[in-house]
Amino acid sequence: MSVVTIERKVLEKNDQLAAENRDALTRLGVFAINMVSSPGAGKTTLLERTIAALDGRVRLSVVEGDVQTDLDAQRVARYGVPVVQIVTNGGCHLEARLVRDALAQLDLAGTDVLVIENVGNLVCPANFDLGEDLKVVVLSVTEGDDKPLKYPAMFQRASVLIINKIDLVPYVDADVSAIRRHARLANPDLQIFETSCRTGEGIEEWADWLAVQADRRRA
Repeated sequence: MSVVTIERKVLEKNDQLAAENRDALTRLGVFAINMVSSPGAGKTTLLERTIAALDGRVRLSVVEGDVQTDLDAQRVARYGVPVVQIVTNGGCHLEARLVRDALAQLDLAGTDVLVIENVGNLVCPANFDLGEDLKVVVLSVTEGDDKPLKYPAMFQRASVLIINKIDLVPYVDADVSAIRRHARLANPDLQIFETSCRTGEGIEEWADWLAVQADRRRA
């Protein structure tokens, strides 16, 4: 009982801070996404391709979350995008408090879209609201088509699913139609994109969708 009580208190405090983050971002007209996935699904490469595809149409800022190193932040910074790195030192997810501190280092008044790249994990990040408008789950075909069945909470709480690395479909035992079907069992309302960072397939469609969300927020 004490463990449950402590966990509830932690989540309640996190939700309070997340609400404050969300209010601040909304007031400034910033559309925020929380990008989540397993390690190696290709989140950072997808983010790089997204920045290139947007080609300055929206002003992006990025918060990078990693267990160790600032390697991903360095990659993103090469595109001229403001980025803040959060190193969790072993923590398996970001929390609203960490994001709040990162936001203080960004020019949010000059930001249209905030991308929070979470720690690679399909379990813990599902439970922690960061103040984002929506969660975007990235799933690579190399992970198999059963992940939405094994980790339903993440897909239930996400609004967008990006099925990544589709260029590898001929070489792995994964069925994209099965991924779609299993994901929609968890969440029938998921917006789904299929992308390949190697060939560029689907990147423009995803980037255009993101730009539309930014335009709606600014309107």
